[in-house]
Amino acid sequence: MDTRQVVNSYYELANKGDWDAWTDLFAERQTMDEQLAGHVEGRETLRTMMQGFPAMYASFTNTPRHIVVEGEQAAVVSHISAATHAGEPIEADVVNYFRVEGGLISYMSNHHDTVPFRPVLGTD
Repeated sequence: MDTRQVVNSYYELANKGDWDAWTDLFAERQTMDEQLAGHVEGRETLRTMMQGFPAMYASFTNTPRHIVVEGEQAAVVSHISAATHAGEPIEADVVNYFRVEGGLISYMSNHHDTVPFRPVLGTD
């Protein structure tokens, strides 16, 4: 897959809740700087982390609004709409940066306001 296909798959699989296939988009030795989870290294570490994702959200969508791809790099402006199991809504604008090597995400970072996520973090 080229960079655009990988990025498109990232959002399609996330919005389907197919976290195992989503994790397969990442290189074995991927590095991620995630706004809420912090620094994550390794695809299997990420896979284990994502197994708990459905317990955090009753619903979750991350809709791309603007995608810029240049070679092996991409930046995406998107919007997350989610809800906790208690029905509390979460709305947040996000910017994700991707580096894709050999058809897999080798590095990713995301940036967003953390306040909307307080209900799932238990910091309300």
